[in-house]
Amino acid sequence: MELLWSPVLYLLALIPLSILVYILILRRRKPFAVRYSSLSLIRAAAPKQSQWKRHLPFALFLIAMSSLIMAMARPVSVVTLPASNATIILAIDVSRSMCSTDIFPNRLESAKAAALEFIKGQNSDTQIGIVVFAGFAVIAQPPTTDRALLETTITNITTARRTAIGEGILMSLDAIAEFDDSVVSPYSGVEFTPMPEGQYVPAIVVLLTDGVTTTGIHPLEAAQMAADRGVRVYTIGFGTVNNTAPMNCNPYASYSAPFDPFFGGGGGGGGNFRREIDEATLKEVSGMTGGEYHLAESATELQEVFDSLPTQLFTITETTEISVFFAAIAALFVVLAIVLSIIWNPLL
Repeated sequence: MELLWSPVLYLLALIPLSILVYILILRRRKPFAVRYSSLSLIRAAAPKQSQWKRHLPFALFLIAMSSLIMAMARPVSVVTLPASNATIILAIDVSRSMCSTDIFPNRLESAKAAALEFIKGQNSDTQIGIVVFAGFAVIAQPPTTDRALLETTITNITTARRTAIGEGILMSLDAIAEFDDSVVSPYSGVEFTPMPEGQYVPAIVVLLTDGVTTTGIHPLEAAQMAADRGVRVYTIGFGTVNNTAPMNCNPYASYSAPFDPFFGGGGGGGGNFRREIDEATLKEVSGMTGGEYHLAESATELQEVFDSLPTQLFTITETTEISVFFAAIAALFVVLAIVLSIIWNPLL
């Protein structure tokens, strides 16, 4: 907790001063004597009061004064609140290795199917964007709540050569920046203050890839940019280990895209070469940004990974003034002191 007007705390010196004045008042009360015919009659008529009941109202008044002074100092605190809206960017690897048929019908078509099911399971007010990357990255669909548009976008994704995982992360950050003023695009060149560690914006990147970076910025450099902006990156390694299955980029011969597919497609078949996932880098990317890494070696596992992503509880952290709480406490103790004084000292 921080204080905007910390010099006001000097007023706390009034507390010991008030105690001193209270003690002096009690000692300056002059004793006096009155003649009565019966001492027992006086004892019966005099109200019985313990010492703590006598001084408790004043103690409550001091607590109220202290709390009011704290309110005047304008304390602020960092609080976590539910986000009114959230953004999810699906960054999908569309390199030629995604044509591998080790996962039926191939990796790309399985990833598309899982992504579509994932989109259907999100809240209607959650904005979802699509970024695809091969040798470079593009925003295939800016964040939107139009599920039909997202479905069309994913359906028409095809493959291209090379893999630029880092570029996929940067383009995802750029897509988030278009809709969230608190996120600075990595392409803007604008200087900004990095987000404090452990604080995040209400946006995540879900990055799916089956290989290693062959071009573009290194994924760890891009991950640091995401961490500085408070964007969590959840990475998914998709594919079987040491795969040697043949490639087929067009498993559905009857498929016909309604418009030009992204990256222009490519190839109906291919060789069978060894392809592996760079798990070490993907784990480090997710660890740096506060996300998690998952490995999926089948379409079923991939769907389970998507289902387990923490997309339902987006929160934001804000610095909020909490003076009103201290003022409320002060008012409560003042009222309590008055009520107890009336109850315990009805003759005063």
